[in-house]
Amino acid sequence: MGVAVFFHPGLGGDELVLDGPEGRHAAVVRRIGPGERIRLTDGQGTWAEGPVVGASKAGLTVAVDERGTVAAADPRVVVVQALPKGERAELAVEMLTEVGADVIVPWNAERSQFRANPERVEKTLAKWRAWAFEASKQSRRSWFAEVAPLASTADVAERLARAALPVVLHEEATVPLASLDVPPSGDIVLVIGPEGGIAPAELKTFDVEPVRLGDTVLRTSTAGVAAAAALLAPTRWT
Repeated sequence: MGVAVFFHPGLGGDELVLDGPEGRHAAVVRRIGPGERIRLTDGQGTWAEGPVVGASKAGLTVAVDERGTVAAADPRVVVVQALPKGERAELAVEMLTEVGADVIVPWNAERSQFRANPERVEKTLAKWRAWAFEASKQSRRSWFAEVAPLASTADVAERLARAALPVVLHEEATVPLASLDVPPSGDIVLVIGPEGGIAPAELKTFDVEPVRLGDTVLRTSTAGVAAAAALLAPTRWT
């Protein structure tokens, strides 16, 4: 079992104090004590690791004996996820983070049935970012998954237009996802529709030939994970 990962914004110095919510969680909930190794990361590629030399209910003190940096991923995987209902939203965000998505873009699709008033949007983004934050630590990422602001269909079309590889999943497409060539760099923008599917007007706005995963139809919360894994296989998973 690997070392536990916690977020720490500043990683300078031979000893680091992990306090605040992260420190209390590590000391009280995880019950990590002296002698155990943990890794601290700023979520932007830099990490520091070492044994715990002090513990209290307020947090932990770590004696750093190893450091490193991880380069940002290239190509970058940007998953545009139509807003799912209920628990499926959390499932989608967690699994996309675990599989390696770099940016998750919540999309208010025509068939998402999401009323985008300011208060609800703020609460939704807070939840998605909290899920991505925790899943990034759980999957021991040095670069945490980013959750972008809520996107409109026009916003998604702009991302697709700028992408090195634009990918729109649609169950009625004839082109298989597996036939696409993954670019060596740039953004792979992967669009996942809602449970009711991407509306014809949205497909027209995107102006991208859609692709299909296979013969079966996946739920919106799992389609993105399967597609992202397929695209990552020839690049990061080699």
